[in-house]
Amino acid sequence: MSIRHGLLALLDSGPRYGYQLRTEFEARTGSAWPLNVGQVYTTLGRLERDGLVAAAGEDEAGHSLYAVTEAGRAELRSWFGTPAGPVGSPRDELAIKLAMAATTPGVDVREVVRAQRRRTAETVRERVRSRDEALAAPVPGGAADPEGTARLLVMERLVLRAEAEMRWLDRCEDLLAGRGG
Repeated sequence: MSIRHGLLALLDSGPRYGYQLRTEFEARTGSAWPLNVGQVYTTLGRLERDGLVAAAGEDEAGHSLYAVTEAGRAELRSWFGTPAGPVGSPRDELAIKLAMAATTPGVDVREVVRAQRRRTAETVRERVRSRDEALAAPVPGGAADPEGTARLLVMERLVLRAEAEMRWLDRCEDLLAGRGG
């Protein structure tokens, strides 16, 4: 996900200052992608340079506010309308680690897979627990909660990614045991 597009989406509902953007970004993503406030302000500077946001004065506490421009809204619509790229990357650290372990003398690649499996199983449990707690939480006032829905969407993606990694590790073990098909 592009931080710049996430910030544009937040600004689309009204002017905000950097720390607000950081807090709202993390709330909507279930803190799956933590940001530091310096990263937010650096991104805001680039968005302003590119004409996608503009200074919008200050709030009563003196925080500098930013607002999305029409060009920023057009960029946001384009981003929402364009499918994301392929899942994962060929530069996946775990895939590279296993490839190197399989070809490095003295490294037991099966043990590397088993260690990863233990860690991934723990990750699946943690993510399922977090998702289930979020699902069980009462919705304030009984109304739909867009931020809660946003968090659940991200949490569900993280659960399914971890489960997919477990399936891939199963497949790796089969291949290493000579059960290729």
